Amino acid sequence: MCLIGFEWQPGTDTPLRVVANRDEFYARPTAAAAWWPKGDILAGRDLEAGGSWMGVSRNGRFVALTNYREPSATQFDAPSRGQLVVDFLRDPRNASQYLSGLRAIASRYNGFNLLVYDGRQLLGYESRTDRVLRFGRGIHALSNACFDTPWPKLSKIKAGFVEADHDTTALFAILQDAEVAPDSQLPSTGVPLALERALSAIFIRTPCYGTRCSSLLMLGRQRAEFTERRFEYGEFVEENRFEFAFSGLT
Repeated sequence: MCLIGFEWQPGTDTPLRVVANRDEFYARPTAAAAWWPKGDILAGRDLEAGGSWMGVSRNGRFVALTNYREPSATQFDAPSRGQLVVDFLRDPRNASQYLSGLRAIASRYNGFNLLVYDGRQLLGYESRTDRVLRFGRGIHALSNACFDTPWPKLSKIKAGFVEADHDTTALFAILQDAEVAPDSQLPSTGVPLALERALSAIFIRTPCYGTRCSSLLMLGRQRAEFTERRFEYGEFVEENRFEFAFSGLT
């Protein structure tokens, strides 16, 4: 996952709403969002490393992962960060306890950010800063730097979230915004300028890399609605939609 916008409204009928884009190389094999064989996890699947980037469990847990863009710090023998998504969804501990354990081993992985929700607590973790975050009510966003870093596309996704309100069509339209940011507003993350430009868009298209899926998740107190739209080479392929009641909250 490379772009996440989320609205946190604890105590309401819909405590958490999430919009997200996953960007990846087109050649990397991927399975669409579906219930996994044990029937406990609803998520897409990375068929190369076996993990995922975003998912929700039968009992109302949610997690999403982004990589921290820092090419110079890449460890080529590091374990797959996608396994962290699966680990959290199947972990019996609450969000705070899980992140406390994760901090002890986070340095084994390449840089990442994790957004976790256990049905009560919503927390973020930045491995690059070893920081656990609690979020105030309202709209937040995350890409390939720290939470709420003011990159142009994060500012756009936050503003779009407000304008779209609960309009599903409008939310998905925001996720397909392919406009790149002006050079004067680009971050400097260690990649070539042409790539920095391409990556500044909400919806990314390059010859070999781009947005592979867009997701919309509504987490209520007792049920979830999850819609995924899949793309290949920038073109729409299919939409999968799921609704289910939680089997119990942790």
